Formats: sequence, C-alpha cells, structure tokens
Amino acid sequence: MLFKFKSKAAGDLIMLEPNGRRVLEIIGKDPGPKGIILPGEMPAAISSLEAAIAKEEADQQAIADEAKAKGDTPPRFDVVSLRQRAVPFLDMLRRCQKAGKEIVWGV
Repeated sequence: MLFKFKSKAAGDLIMLEPNGRRVLEIIGKDPGPKGIILPGEMPAAISSLEAAIAKEEADQQAIADEAKAKGDTPPRFDVVSLRQRAVPFLDMLRRCQKAGKEIVWGV
C-alpha cells in the first residue's frame, strides 16, 4: 500500500506504507486509508516531526558513543533516516500551513 498525500498548495507526495504510517503516527494522526490534516493542526505536526527527528538522531549518537567508549564497532543504522524520509513531508506541511490549505490522503 502507498500513502498519497495531496494538497492544493503543494505537489503530491507518495510514501510507502511503513514510512507513511510512521510519519502519521508521529504527528498523532490515524494512519487509516483516508485522512486529513487541517491547517490549524500543522504547527503541532511540524513540531512533533522535528522532535522525533531530533530524538532519533540523539539516540543514535548516544548508542554510537557508548559503543566507541566500550571499544566496540558502532552499530549501523537504517540507510535512510527519519530526517530524510520526513523532509518532503515537512516541506509540504509548511507550504500548506502558509497557504491555509489542508492535506488529504486516500481520497
């Protein structure tokens, strides 16, 4: 399954199901087959995504630092980080917030 996010203020954004589900859960939306993000909800969604990105990066850095301190090889993390997956969605949220337009999926 794919998530196809649409808005009148930005181009369509397509995400694979696991990635779209994760982003929607982070911003507190039900990752169902249909949904909407209203302009008034966008500032909180942007903050939630930015906080999740910062937490993931801090957690990974702490794990790497701990491994180095023990003399172990630092673990390898996902090739594509949450930051890389979420930046297009953050851009869409910001554009839509500025234009006062909602984002929908599954319609």
